[in-house]
Amino acid sequence: MKVVCREEWTQARAALLVREKEFSREREALARARRDLPWEEVTKDYVFDGPDGKLTLPDLFGDCGQLVVYHFMFPPEWDAGCPHCSFWADSFDGTLAHLRARDTSFAAVSRAPIGKITAYRQRMGWSFPWVSAGQTDFNHDFGISFTPEQVASHAPVYNYGSDPGMEDREGIGIFARDEQGRVFHTYSTYARGIDAINAAYQFLDLVPKGRDEPADGDPQFWVRRHDEYGSLSRHQGADPDSW
Repeated sequence: MKVVCREEWTQARAALLVREKEFSREREALARARRDLPWEEVTKDYVFDGPDGKLTLPDLFGDCGQLVVYHFMFPPEWDAGCPHCSFWADSFDGTLAHLRARDTSFAAVSRAPIGKITAYRQRMGWSFPWVSAGQTDFNHDFGISFTPEQVASHAPVYNYGSDPGMEDREGIGIFARDEQGRVFHTYSTYARGIDAINAAYQFLDLVPKGRDEPADGDPQFWVRRHDEYGSLSRHQGADPDSW
């Protein structure tokens, strides 16, 4: 920590602002390149289980022309959703109205049965749309769930060339629908690619300690579901078997 006078602080801040503006321009250029990617048509029929019945992929769009899918880690055998995906999901509800204002719908998708999903969503106090893909190939087709054989062989099938490490992983998929009702996959991102939508991380990146996570080991050792923080110190590690 270095403490300086106001004038010196302002000079240092202005110098950093130059770098921040350069980064913003590069980020905007990258976003344009992302939007310019070619599209692939989705021709397979996917039918999801929702709280009120069956839903197709086009149904998830509602009356919008664009759809954001958050691939929430929640395998069928788990009784609760991933605490790390839950960390991300705490940001979702407040964005839905703003997305709809820009012709964009949102849904979370997991392989867990809809009963478990609904119970967990109620526990967490969330209201965003969340459906089960457990009876479809959706997660496997879009590179977010993997067979036991793929995991055991360390096949590079996740994030366009990485070992998945487990049968379900995190990610975001983007879809668009044209005037004829055809659905297209336009973009997907996985692993660290989802960091930008985590509101808590964006705030933590501004404070002096930053994310305060270790460079080695599990950086998110500290993350809990939002109703579980009271029983543990903010610096205490956790046994993953307790999740």
